[in-house]
Amino acid sequence: MPAPGQAPQVPASGQAAPPPALEQAPHPPAHGHGAQPPAPGQAPQTQATTGRSHQPPAPGHPAQPPAPGQAPQPQGPGQAPQPQAHGHVPQPSPPGPAAQPPAPGHAPPPPAPTQAPQGPAQGHASQPQAQLYGWGGTGPTPPPSGGQVTGHVQLPPGGPVPLPAPPAEPGTGSATLAVLLIGPAGAGKTTVARLWAARRRVPTAHVSLDDVREWVCSGFADPQAGWNDHSEAQYRLARRTCGFAARNFLANGISCILDDAVFPDRPVVGLGGWKRHVGPGLLPVVLLPGLEVVLERNAARSGNRRLSDEEVARIHGRMAGWYGSGLPIIDNSTYDVETTARVLDDVLARSIASPPAW
Repeated sequence: MPAPGQAPQVPASGQAAPPPALEQAPHPPAHGHGAQPPAPGQAPQTQATTGRSHQPPAPGHPAQPPAPGQAPQPQGPGQAPQPQAHGHVPQPSPPGPAAQPPAPGHAPPPPAPTQAPQGPAQGHASQPQAQLYGWGGTGPTPPPSGGQVTGHVQLPPGGPVPLPAPPAEPGTGSATLAVLLIGPAGAGKTTVARLWAARRRVPTAHVSLDDVREWVCSGFADPQAGWNDHSEAQYRLARRTCGFAARNFLANGISCILDDAVFPDRPVVGLGGWKRHVGPGLLPVVLLPGLEVVLERNAARSGNRRLSDEEVARIHGRMAGWYGSGLPIIDNSTYDVETTARVLDDVLARSIASPPAW
């Protein structure tokens, strides 16, 4: 305290003001207790935003703000706050560890005046978003750049099927084949084709032209009602669809066996269309039992798959034209389905070694 009649001394620039000589600053209040009353002759202490008391700065000197992410430190007993040098701007502290959450009963410190609040780190969702969507990580995996949005597996396109290489083991082995099983209605070609495909040791698909043609639900042109432009157009469409499926199966390492009633004396439903849609590697085999067997099997059918006996006899007679064509023919009149499938595999193995000319 200056003497009577003497002006108080002002501290030089850059020097700290001397601590007051009257009393020591009281300790900060304990957790959950209020601030202590000021001593006689001492200015009341102000409360910081954190709920802790500190000494007011010296006259003419601004208080030093807390570093980003840190609460202001309380002053010790008998210590005055360190003033900043005149005209000196405080430098921000380097980024440090994240601030600890405030203790119960204390408000969190506000951000620095010139610093915006930090958002969530890049690649991490904020807590409300994580709770909203049920995940707390980086979110759903985006699709790969440059690929398809709806899938990640690139399938090779199907091309004309070439002739297969001869297998090194008995039968067709693990060869990838495209087979066309030909026969009249009631020959058992659909049943035999399905069993042969199921018994192979490599992936093999079965596609029946009659099944594909019946995909047309409304406006189906039933061949039993007569062969006309409408039924022929639907047949051509079904044959092209079967060929497209076979080419795509083989392009992805899956063999395919097709079945159809192909006539040797009618180019519209002949082998030329199948060879054009599948490729030169297609292996045709004719399944032709006796007429009595065909009539018996046809009688066990129902729906539009069952033909009249006259129609069955007419188709069977036209199928006899395959004799002398060079295509392999299996007479399965006395074979069951299992035996016929095994004979078919042996015939296909010989066709791979010596493809038929057709």
